[in-house]
Amino acid sequence: MLVEKIMNKHVITVKPDTSFLEAMQIMADNHIGCVVVAKGGKPVGMLTERDVLVAIASEEIKDLKKTKVRAVMTHYVINIGPKRPIIKAAMLMNENKIKKLPVVDGKGRLVGIITASDIISAQPKAVKHVKHLISFRI
Repeated sequence: MLVEKIMNKHVITVKPDTSFLEAMQIMADNHIGCVVVAKGGKPVGMLTERDVLVAIASEEIKDLKKTKVRAVMTHYVINIGPKRPIIKAAMLMNENKIKKLPVVDGKGRLVGIITASDIISAQPKAVKHVKHLISFRI
């Protein structure tokens, strides 16, 4: 089975200059654990629940409205193509200890997102590659 069969095509994105507070509100309002940070339709970062906790715990952020997402996002984005096998997505998540992968087309444009939960629901064989990710705490 391919990534494109189970990926979520409705990806919530923010721009790098979105305020940290606005991005957190978007995540809360949409009941999601991350937003993809995109510029020109291409992912340039991700803001995850973990990034939010680390940023707030660091006490470096003085003003949630003035702080931009680019200051706290994860800059290195691991992604996968829609025509790749789901098992490859599971292996990438396992190797990199991540739970979410943006899906990009051949031109690097964001076309979806796939999560460890999506994989487990769709392909039980892949569970061995992502089972320990589910137990990670943000």
